[in-house]
Amino acid sequence: MALRQPPLAAVHEESDASLTEFGGWEMPVEFESIRREHEAVRETVGRFDVSHMGQIAVSGPDAGRLTNRLVTNDVSDLEPGDVNYAAITDEDGIILDDTIVYRPPTDWSVGADYLVVPNAGHDVEMTDHWVEHRDEWDLDAAVENRTERHGMFALQGPVAEDLLADETDADLGQLARFETFVAPVAGVETLVSRTGYTGEPGFELVVPWEEAEPVWSALDCQACGLGARDTLRLEMGFLLSGEDFDAEENPRNPYEAGIEFAVDLDSEFVGRDALEGVDVEGVDEKLHGIELVDRGVPRAGYQVTTTDGDPLGRITSGTMSPTLGYGIGLAYLPVDRVHPGDAIHVEVRGEPKKARTTTTPFLDR
Repeated sequence: MALRQPPLAAVHEESDASLTEFGGWEMPVEFESIRREHEAVRETVGRFDVSHMGQIAVSGPDAGRLTNRLVTNDVSDLEPGDVNYAAITDEDGIILDDTIVYRPPTDWSVGADYLVVPNAGHDVEMTDHWVEHRDEWDLDAAVENRTERHGMFALQGPVAEDLLADETDADLGQLARFETFVAPVAGVETLVSRTGYTGEPGFELVVPWEEAEPVWSALDCQACGLGARDTLRLEMGFLLSGEDFDAEENPRNPYEAGIEFAVDLDSEFVGRDALEGVDVEGVDEKLHGIELVDRGVPRAGYQVTTTDGDPLGRITSGTMSPTLGYGIGLAYLPVDRVHPGDAIHVEVRGEPKKARTTTTPFLDR
């Protein structure tokens, strides 16, 4: 099957970006170097094409009721312009995906009562998930997969607001974290939200597919690929769908994954009863941060052991932190055997490396 292409596919090809398959899409992994792109975001500003993220529009009298019953966080009281983070779980409380839920402003011309943004490659699955439950519950709501109707960019870094301010007459200062409004950017109507996946100040922009190029070109700063996006998010301890949880290969609930803050047990949602039991009984394993003391990179799949060599778990995702200068990773470890600051080993290419557990984020931003 051919890979899906973002609206900037030709632009990326002309820029000689290194491309990779991700979630069924062909996306830039780097433009110059992962380190340079990572440092740009931490020190100044960088732009990411994240058009591979899903976009599902839900509208109609029961749009709020339907969406609220399918995500773990309560979105029923979101006002137009509000944004929320949540998980999507099955009846057993297992994470199917994590998502951002927008309540778009009423002046967004393409309109939607809710815009659900699942991870790359999950848009068809989650559209079906919404439609199946809508029909099962006999609710009045329209569900539309708009992933290939809109481009999506992330502008991230300490001076992101200054750069974006040059391309819009909107007052960006009035936009709080996890809020969104409609504003012209480079003359193009754009859904602008103060959100991101890097730990730095910044914005995410939703634009019409056919007008993606002028907005991207106007944001004149370091272009960044998925490689830097991964190192940036990992320094913050942010989850990556398909690596830090996977409903089939690594089924986890929000309490194990450390996102229990996104679970509202006062809301009725699929998986709520199972998670109420987890909330009371606790979990056997929980996601921990791992910092290598010895030189090495804790790649996904590497075994984590006690200093005596007894198995504890495996790295779910890891990297060499460009900011910290040492290897970091995430791993599910037994809560009764491991605590933050404990000395452990990570088997890097079969060789035990000294490491320690820690809380996340790895960086204090």
